[in-house]
Amino acid sequence: MTDAADSERDAVDETDRDVVVVGGGPTGSAAAIFTARHGLDTIVFDRGNAALRRCAYLENYPGFPGGIDIEGFYDLLHAHVETAGGDLVPDLVESVDREHPDGPLVVETQEGRRVTTGAVVAAAWYDGSYLRPLGGDELFETHEHHGEEHHHFDSSYPDADGRTPIDGLYVASPNGSRNAQAVIAAGQGAHVARNLIEDHRTAQGFPDGVAERYDWLRRESEFTGEWATRERWREWYDETSDDDHDLETERYEELRTRYIDRAFETRLSESAAESRTTQGTRELVETLGTDRVLDAVDDERIRSYLGKTADEADTETQTDTETV
Repeated sequence: MTDAADSERDAVDETDRDVVVVGGGPTGSAAAIFTARHGLDTIVFDRGNAALRRCAYLENYPGFPGGIDIEGFYDLLHAHVETAGGDLVPDLVESVDREHPDGPLVVETQEGRRVTTGAVVAAAWYDGSYLRPLGGDELFETHEHHGEEHHHFDSSYPDADGRTPIDGLYVASPNGSRNAQAVIAAGQGAHVARNLIEDHRTAQGFPDGVAERYDWLRRESEFTGEWATRERWREWYDETSDDDHDLETERYEELRTRYIDRAFETRLSESAAESRTTQGTRELVETLGTDRVLDAVDDERIRSYLGKTADEADTETQTDTETV
């Protein structure tokens, strides 16, 4: 997790979880990956009845030129959530409510779990009825079909960024056409999560201009010249921050230091990037299944690779012997 050393919980109410994500499909998983990597204590409730599971095979998600089977895709999504630091629980959320006007959100599930949280990201494709205790009829709209009335979650209730009039409630799905394709749904989930993070940072006191956060690892070359000095970063922070804030000088400087510390923590050397590449490939293979990956490789290629590896080992052994 990028921000494991600083979970940024100092402005979060004392709740069971910082963020509850309802739905573990592309939308919810993407949202959870971003909030968990930011250091927010995130839990995803997913019963496994996402609309995408009705798809026979996924062919248009970037990064899989030959497509990928749905279960394999979900294995990768959920492994990523857990690697990022989120918890994935196979349970169905039945209601979201608030016991007191200024209290935390309360999430209750089909299996009797009760979780208090500062933020809920609705990311389930189904009707959103679990939100009715929190917002009532204003969250829904009525349609007439074949003479019968049907109530559906009003996808226009949240704004384009997923924010709603209800404090702490963000909606990434249902959201009309933005949930119609897996890659768009994932992008929507990440977008809404980034706005949640920005709101969280604003509540902490980060001024406009620097409250938005980018989950981005930087090459060492970006920290050369003038940008190698913390003084240049302080100048940039001051130039970018909105002057219209009521922060005490001490708090302003504390947040500025935190911002700059985090920027330098994103610096990645070439060797570190190579190490992560190896580890990332290993985790990809382990998630898909080693046998499954090997089955997809031509036997002759495997024999050739093993022979090459054996020859390299023999050469290294011979070199070591000659050196001795």
